[in-house]
Amino acid sequence: MKEIKPRSGCPLSYTLDFMGDKWSLLIIRDMALNHKLTYGEFLNSDEQIATNILADRLSMLETYGFVTKQVAADKKSKFVYRLTEKGISLVPVIMEIGLWGSIYNPPGLNAQLLSALKQDKEGTIQRIQEQLRQQA
Repeated sequence: MKEIKPRSGCPLSYTLDFMGDKWSLLIIRDMALNHKLTYGEFLNSDEQIATNILADRLSMLETYGFVTKQVAADKKSKFVYRLTEKGISLVPVIMEIGLWGSIYNPPGLNAQLLSALKQDKEGTIQRIQEQLRQQA
């Protein structure tokens, strides 16, 4: 994995340096919303990420402090990934992108989550973030 160097002082450019590919955001989505924690669980996502891409993105997310990697309690050869506070701070961004996508792609977000966000966006996001903090 190559080192990521900011191209400019622009905060949007900086964010895109880390999250500009779809896979990084989808991995974080899976961790935050679908409670996926292992390599195998990420491979089973609907988007069908290739194994080499998944390994690269997980490594990048760990290197730059978005996730931690720990040996699984039940099996020494399995690893569990968890969002750090830096990764958890992306939950509001993912929710906004999901809401936007739900407007233009009617299947959109999970119906229960979509309803909760429409009723109390801030509270729903805070509850998701708190659940993730408790898992860490």
